[in-house]
Amino acid sequence: MAESISVRRVTVSGRADVVVVGLGAMGSAVCAQLAGRGVSVIGIDQYDPPHPYGSTHGETRMTRLAVGEGAEYVPLVRRSHELWREIEAQTGAELLTQSGGLIISRPGSWFFEGTRELALRLEIEHEELSPAGLRERFPMFAADGETEGYYEPAAGFVRPEAAVRAQLEVARRDGARLRPGERVLEWSASGHGVAVATDRARYAAQQLILCAGAWLPGLFPEGRDLFAVYRQLQFWFPIRRGYEQLRDMPVFVWDFGGERGDFVHFDGFYGFPAVDGPTGGIKVATETYETTTRPDGRRRPPSPAETAAMYRRCIEARLPWLGPDPVRTLSCLYTATRGSRFVIDRHPGHETVLIVSACSGHGFKHSPAIGEAVAQWVTEGRPGLDLTPFCLPPAPPAREPTAQHEV
Repeated sequence: MAESISVRRVTVSGRADVVVVGLGAMGSAVCAQLAGRGVSVIGIDQYDPPHPYGSTHGETRMTRLAVGEGAEYVPLVRRSHELWREIEAQTGAELLTQSGGLIISRPGSWFFEGTRELALRLEIEHEELSPAGLRERFPMFAADGETEGYYEPAAGFVRPEAAVRAQLEVARRDGARLRPGERVLEWSASGHGVAVATDRARYAAQQLILCAGAWLPGLFPEGRDLFAVYRQLQFWFPIRRGYEQLRDMPVFVWDFGGERGDFVHFDGFYGFPAVDGPTGGIKVATETYETTTRPDGRRRPPSPAETAAMYRRCIEARLPWLGPDPVRTLSCLYTATRGSRFVIDRHPGHETVLIVSACSGHGFKHSPAIGEAVAQWVTEGRPGLDLTPFCLPPAPPAREPTAQHEV
């Protein structure tokens, strides 16, 4: 690495092998895995992670082995389950709860049939539930006579804030220099390496990894048309009866059978067991794709009208054990691509820059395995798991060898 890498010819405040921008799900995992391999790493986030302004918050995130979105995700989630347990052993944190997972749907939907087909083909332990069996085993769901169930005992949920906190703890222990509260203003790359300027300091490194989630379009304008950011809503509806059964139930996805297209991931809603006691409610959420947004560091919880619409459309006739007035609500951001794919690839114009972002609403469960694979790519020249399904589209025409990107 050249000794004089700088941003606009000003003094460099810190040098490292790798700079990681964004310390949420992907960034915290990448930092932990790199630092564990003895790589000198600087991790930057404009907030103090875990924080509630992006995508990595809300108490629970679902994990399931038979990933209906595609077989290419299954090795990632399998390895992630192993890594969650390793991180728990290293930190004492409680991260992965394998409560079981239930998918509810009428036959014929791409998501339900894809999940079932994967489980059969890859020999993932599961049970198929008839409409009568579904109602008998899980009476909290008011399913009709045509609605079936798929139950997977190894599925469950991960606690996102605790997971980010634990991986940053591991990274820090292994020597990573973490810089919360610094906003990236610009970055540049050349044949000599990369440079990053924040509102507090300037850094130089051999490689840059962008894990910025909803802030990625500002850092990677060449790919702006590939991504769309959507505000998503989460609700904790109150428990009216059956707390013990709701506490012990699996995570679930109720699939309405709609088509996936453009940026839309799936049509339905999902939820979690009662993890906060009898007065904490049941967390449920859906996905909406009508209007894009931009991250601005503000919390935008659902309006009363949005809350009422969620209850009417998803909850009232399907989860009658829940009441209509939420205990609490919040919003988060999905950074989506067409077809709900991830993006994990080299920058099309700079070999020294990696893009690790755009989780499309279903990336958290895969994040430790992605972090490990990216760290292997950086240190060994190739990832241990196949990341080629998540490449960028074909590169645009060649650019000048040195470029600067302002946010």
